[in-house]
Parts: sequence; structure tokens; C-alpha cells
Amino acid sequence: MLRYKETEDIDGRFAEVERIVASWRSKHTQIAPGIRQEFQQRLRISLIHHDAALEGEVLSYSEIKAAVDPTIISDPSLIPSYEEIKRFDDACNYAADQAANKKKPLKLDTIRDIYAMLVPDEKAKGLPYRKENPLHRLYYHDIAPPEKIQASMRKLGEWIEEPATRQLHAVERATSLHIKLMQVFPWAKETGRTARIVSNLILQEAAYPVAVLHSIDRQRYYESLRGDSVALLSLYLEAVQTTAESEIRVYEEAEKAPKRRRRA
Repeated sequence: MLRYKETEDIDGRFAEVERIVASWRSKHTQIAPGIRQEFQQRLRISLIHHDAALEGEVLSYSEIKAAVDPTIISDPSLIPSYEEIKRFDDACNYAADQAANKKKPLKLDTIRDIYAMLVPDEKAKGLPYRKENPLHRLYYHDIAPPEKIQASMRKLGEWIEEPATRQLHAVERATSLHIKLMQVFPWAKETGRTARIVSNLILQEAAYPVAVLHSIDRQRYYESLRGDSVALLSLYLEAVQTTAESEIRVYEEAEKAPKRRRRA
């Protein structure tokens, strides 16, 4: 149960985020499509960079840019993580498309589809759940024993579709799903990435900016998965606010810049 001070702080953060997101939505719809698209490309590169860092991987801007920018002709053999970056980018695009499709609300199958895009080799095997507790892993929170994964995932699917769940604030719903999926930890690989992509799907579905969990908060993120839902909620609120503020700033600078003269 939240202490009064914690509740007061979180309520204040929600109010601040809502104020900034309202401004972001207004700017987002008014700005020129080209400027908006350019920002989204930069945001995606940032997302890939920081998400890789959460997984203990170091990716350079040039590596990510070469893998996701269709205008760049690159040799995959020169970029060790090329295919991994492409799969992550494709999964994010799929999540964004799903979020925009109001006729297809998030379901457990959506989570499995995103995981399949990250680990295509597992798709041919039927996307099996892990059969043992991995000894060497980045995440050290308690996870479900293998024999309870299937039942736990079924319960997660039921929770996703409950009317009460759909009534939660988008950031709270994204955070809750993130924690629940990570507590089950159905797959030894890519469960963390899957959880973060699905959480952003929920945010985008509700017209919120994507949350980029920064590498500088890596330790905070790991610790929040030990059951501290308030800590993870705070991280997500900060991340949503940071994205909104960054995008607003870029748009305001673009509006102030001198307009190019039209060609005769």
C-alpha cells in the first residue's frame, strides 16, 4: 500500500505529465509532417541505443543509423548487430501499427507476435516458454518457475482484457503490464525488450509519446523490477515527459527557424 507522501508525489507527477502531453499533442498535430518524421527517426535511434544499453550492449549511432535508415546502403557483415537492430526496429514499427489500429486491441497474442519478431528462430519452434531458470542473466528479480509460466501467461492475458485494466491510466497500464510480464519472464531471451516494446504500444495506443528508458537509469530500472511498481511508474512518467518535452523543443526551434525561399 502506498504511503501518503508517495501517493501525493505520484499524483503530482501525473498532473505534470498530463499538462505537458496536452501541449505535445497540440504541437504534434500542427507541425509539418517532414519535421515530425525527422524527429521520430531520431527518437527511434535513441530508443534502440538506450534499450541495447539496458541489455548490456553498446551500439553506436552510426551502426543504428546504417541498420534502420533505408537510404543508407550498408554491408551487414560490417555491423555485428545489424540483424538484431533491424529486428528491434521492425518490432517497434509493428507495435506502432498495432497501436494505430483501434479495431485490434492489445491481446496476449500481440505480445507473442512481438517476441517472434525479435527471435524469429523461436517462431519455427512454436515460441516455447523457457524450461529452466537461466543461471546467467541480466535481471535478478524473482521470476516464475518454468512449470508455472503457462498458467501465469494465461492469467496475464485475462488481466489484459479485463474492463478494469482498460480503464487504467495508460502509463499505469503500461507499467503494470511491464512488471507482470517480467515477473513471469516467459522467455530466457528478449523478454525485457518485448516488455518495453509492448509498454510503448500501450502508450501509443492512448496517444502518449513513447517512453525511452535511458541507460543512465539502468540500475534504477533493474531495482524497480524487484516488485517496486512505484519506482517503475516514476521511471515511465519521467520517460514520457522527457520525450514530450524534447519533441516540443524541436518543433518550437523549427518554427523559429527562417523559412526557406520557395523556388520560382
